[in-house]
Amino acid sequence: MLTDALEHLIRGLVASPADVRVREYTNRRGQTLEVRVAQPDMGKVIGRQGRTAQALRTVIGALAGKNVRIDFLDPGHRRRR
Repeated sequence: MLTDALEHLIRGLVASPADVRVREYTNRRGQTLEVRVAQPDMGKVIGRQGRTAQALRTVIGALAGKNVRIDFLDPGHRRRR
């Protein structure tokens, strides 16, 4: 549910909505949502001084009712295992 909500919000912000990917996983720190968008859209998702990213974190945190980490990753980034 959180993944779908975050993906919907981000698709409304970007120029390439088909390139939006949100992945959910749980680790020792809790629940994390990993966001990937096309490189030209990264600035739109982060916003000036991170305001858009912070707003997205606030909305998703309110929906979750708990702390949820949201990571915005560079499209070429590979997650370490």
